[in-house]
Amino acid sequence: MPVSNSESPLIGPYQGSMLMIVAPSGAGKSSLVHALLQHDESLKLSLSTTTRLPRSGEVDGESYRFISQEAFFQQRESGDFLEWAEVHGHFYGTSRTWIETQIRSGNDVILEIDWQGAQQIRKLIPSAQWVFIFPPSIQALEERLRKRGQDDDKTIERRVAAAHIELQHAHEADYIVINDSFDQALLDLQNIVASSRLKTAPMMARNPALLKRLGV
Repeated sequence: MPVSNSESPLIGPYQGSMLMIVAPSGAGKSSLVHALLQHDESLKLSLSTTTRLPRSGEVDGESYRFISQEAFFQQRESGDFLEWAEVHGHFYGTSRTWIETQIRSGNDVILEIDWQGAQQIRKLIPSAQWVFIFPPSIQALEERLRKRGQDDDKTIERRVAAAHIELQHAHEADYIVINDSFDQALLDLQNIVASSRLKTAPMMARNPALLKRLGV
């Protein structure tokens, strides 16, 4: 069972919004996030720090921040992670300093994260919005995993089994996007981003002069 941990709650107000994108492996999360960032350059992607080795095509500083387990533990003990988790024997963490700097500055942040991390961040930043990406079926998810050719049969079986567990946490999310049609799923994500920017807390934090004029 993966384990996770977090530090003490952060203090607002936050001018930027945060979207946590959660999905089982093979649901198309990374492809959707990449397309979303291409369509909206104002969004900032949080890169997770991980102890696992890069997969084919992954680049340090672009896909993840790849570090040794020893370095990860040092950062964890220093309180550098907003959340961290152990998944399939590898450690993943989200930079506390980077996230806080971005949302305090008014930037909207996207996190690709697992459900354990989303739970931890929700405790620290209640305004963070949780989006769960659904595959159209478990069969389609397995076919996508095999098609990308990155994992052996045993790993794929483990990921499919994990997907069943992950999907049980979908009810905790604020939004669900079904990635059956990629274009429709991307449009749904864009609409969620637009909605998040109109949330009360970040809107009020971004417009103090207006609130003063209105006596709010």
